[in-house]
Amino acid sequence: MTLNNLKTKKKNHTKNICAMIGIFKTNIGSLEERQQMIQAIASSFPVGSCHVDLDDCDKVLRIADLQVEENIIIEFVQKQGFECAVLE
Repeated sequence: MTLNNLKTKKKNHTKNICAMIGIFKTNIGSLEERQQMIQAIASSFPVGSCHVDLDDCDKVLRIADLQVEENIIIEFVQKQGFECAVLE
């Protein structure tokens, strides 16, 4: 099982909610690019939180509570001019 397929269960009173965590390798390299991408994702998709680790060699994009398919995120990030792939 890879981390991007990790499902966690959260209790919300009496309901169980499954949340997906998306983990992607990117080439986002600056603070400005990171902010631009986080804002674009947050305004376009229902996500809990979004972060790009600029210190990691893979410039890892992590999206919590991802509610769309990974390939949709990949295509979206690529349309913004960045490389993006599921981190294996």
